[in-house]
Amino acid sequence: MLLSPYPTFGERIRIALLWIWCALVILFLLVPILIPVPLSFNSGAFFIFPLEGLSTRWYEMVLGTQRWQSAIGNSLIVAFGTTLIATTLGTLTAIALSDEKFPGRRIVMPLLLSPLIVPVVITAVGSYLFYARIGLASTYAGIILAHTALASPFVVVTVAASLTGFDRNLMRAAAISGAKPLTAFFRVMLPLILPGVLSGAAFAFVTSFDEVVVVQFLASAGQRTMPLEMFIGLREKLSPAITAAATLMMALSIVLLVVANLLARRGQKRPGAAA
Repeated sequence: MLLSPYPTFGERIRIALLWIWCALVILFLLVPILIPVPLSFNSGAFFIFPLEGLSTRWYEMVLGTQRWQSAIGNSLIVAFGTTLIATTLGTLTAIALSDEKFPGRRIVMPLLLSPLIVPVVITAVGSYLFYARIGLASTYAGIILAHTALASPFVVVTVAASLTGFDRNLMRAAAISGAKPLTAFFRVMLPLILPGVLSGAAFAFVTSFDEVVVVQFLASAGQRTMPLEMFIGLREKLSPAITAAATLMMALSIVLLVVANLLARRGQKRPGAAA
């Protein structure tokens, strides 16, 4: 509790100042993110306040022109491909690392989480140099594999958190009952850790959908994703269409992160209850 049952005047002042400070911090973090939202509805062609008028012309441009439609399609192709591979690999890796008998567990886990620490530009340069040699540069496969390396750690972390409360005696009981390992996984383990898996998949999708550095190195002219198209637009011609695209991306990311958070909370409850 922040306040005692009988708070003094000094305690009330302290709590009020704490709330004011928290509000200022939240504003400091959110204002730069939210500024593109009103600008995306500006009827004029310049980034100015106050707005010249309200219009959805820039959303119509983003959703109706071939350039932006192609970028959105490329982003979805890469994000869904990354999500599928990263979720599969991350889930299997988390299951393996959750076993205390796994050799080198304390060494493997930091290595798997290294993409979260290493600057993205280093990963992008390394990916380009490697994929160029094996012919995967300027291909969807190369971009998806590079994004998978960035997104997999999020899946490993979320699924590993779901597995902390999982009772492995359930798998032993399934084996004693005659169930094969694959059957036991789909019928026993997966339903219990599914919220964590879906949460990791949501994080993987957002990571890939919002990524721009790796795409700059690996994408060809016809494989521009939505973030890359925005980045190129900032260099070539400033247009409020960029703010409309940013608003759409932000809305999608917020929805997916909220869903991921809800699934993560649900996953923390279910395994514990099952145990």
